[in-house]
Amino acid sequence: MSGAEALEALEREVEACRACPRLVAWRERVAVEKRAAYVDEEYWGRPVPGFGDPNARVVVLGLAPGAHGANRTGRMFTGDRSGDFLYAALQRAGFASQSTSVRRGDGLRLRDCFVTAPVRCAPPANKPTPAERDRCAPYLDAELSLLPVEVVVALGRYAWDAACRHLATPAHPLRPRPPFGHGAEVGVGPVTLLGSYHVSQQNTFTGRLTPDMLDGVVGRARELVS
Repeated sequence: MSGAEALEALEREVEACRACPRLVAWRERVAVEKRAAYVDEEYWGRPVPGFGDPNARVVVLGLAPGAHGANRTGRMFTGDRSGDFLYAALQRAGFASQSTSVRRGDGLRLRDCFVTAPVRCAPPANKPTPAERDRCAPYLDAELSLLPVEVVVALGRYAWDAACRHLATPAHPLRPRPPFGHGAEVGVGPVTLLGSYHVSQQNTFTGRLTPDMLDGVVGRARELVS
């Protein structure tokens, strides 16, 4: 089985997962109740697999699907302003074919980049429990093992901590765990971990994260794989 075929098989496994009762109930409730702006749309309402180039050397790691973004569209960082902010930066760096992410099948293609998250279901209040995170962990482990990863861009402290857990090995331990910060950079064996503030509206609307700031981190990822 090729790497692309293995990722496709993993996608199907992720999409069928019902391991966390609380998350299953929440994602499906949101898909039925809907937001007024999307009342005529059919929500995805399932776990969301990673998305991107099966030969990606750069992995962008978020937190979890947005309730009315990826939980609606079925693709990571798609259908909300956080995704538009992220994909615009990826497009400027040459990783994405377009700067907006509206829905699956909208023509967006990623080049040398894969976007995923440590938690695959939209969690209430955007806060998964440690047990829910741990049940999802094998999916991220599998993606990282199937991709020729050289750089991980962690969007936010949650993603940073998840990346540290998944990248650390007995041969390359992370003790003490490196502190998160925007622009933080640390080598973990053959992989470089980069930190960025999350692209949530809480950060982008307040100016805590600007396009130039995100471009700096994404541009560094581009340098590292050039």
